[in-house]
Amino acid sequence: MDRIDGNKMMDEAKKTATGGGGGAGEMTEAVRMRYNQVAGSGLTGRSAGVRDVAAAFGYSEAELGSLPEGANLGLSCGNPTAMASLRAGEVVVDLGCGGGLDVFLAAQKVGESGRAIGIDMTPGMIARAKANAQHGPDGIAYGNVEFYLAAIDALPLASETVDCVISNCVINLAADKHAVFREMFRVLKPGGRVAISDIALRKELPAELAQSVAAWVGCIAGAIGMKEYREGLLAAGFTQVEVVDGHAAAARRRWAMIRAMIRAMIGSVVHSRRPPGRQR
Repeated sequence: MDRIDGNKMMDEAKKTATGGGGGAGEMTEAVRMRYNQVAGSGLTGRSAGVRDVAAAFGYSEAELGSLPEGANLGLSCGNPTAMASLRAGEVVVDLGCGGGLDVFLAAQKVGESGRAIGIDMTPGMIARAKANAQHGPDGIAYGNVEFYLAAIDALPLASETVDCVISNCVINLAADKHAVFREMFRVLKPGGRVAISDIALRKELPAELAQSVAAWVGCIAGAIGMKEYREGLLAAGFTQVEVVDGHAAAARRRWAMIRAMIRAMIGSVVHSRRPPGRQR
């Protein structure tokens, strides 16, 4: 079978999303429609299957028990809040927040003096997340969370206002991943950091699978290689990029691909991480 490399896959995806070679926004619209359906489904954290998925990817029973019932939809491929080193008073943004699972966990960590912001392009998910936000700890609405309907490659946030960007199994769905990486860099403060759980490839996909809309929506065809992921983050301006291969865990779950935890951290020496005069 013919195979295509990660860079070509990213180029083809961008063409499709912008109307070239595959219909205007075909992939993006397919993703939006699919996750709108999930948002309106009966999936909740009460379901054993949904809880099992979250537990398999590192969420503790205590964490899951602290969430609004409708926040966990079983869509995770990791637990980014566990590696984000969030501190009180920080501003954290979740790209592709879904029902708000990681936003609410982040809100607990940054406290009342911080903010946890969720971004999602799916109206149903934003509506669900906002409804969930009314059911915080002890039945009191969360006072330090915000949710915005927007694409993750065009964030409605001012530059250099965010301490940490997190994301959970979403960037693989984006057609223009380089634009997402640039937006992450733009909104982060100097010294800010990124903690992402995502799917990345150990080898190229067969061409027919890489070009499948259904496979894209299922978090397969949109994934890029680990090398391409790292290079994309570096090109956006990040340093100290670490990609941790989670293939052993994936193999136990009989996945066709690996789970990769991507961490890109800007250190405290700002100018060695973000050169003067760099275009954002």
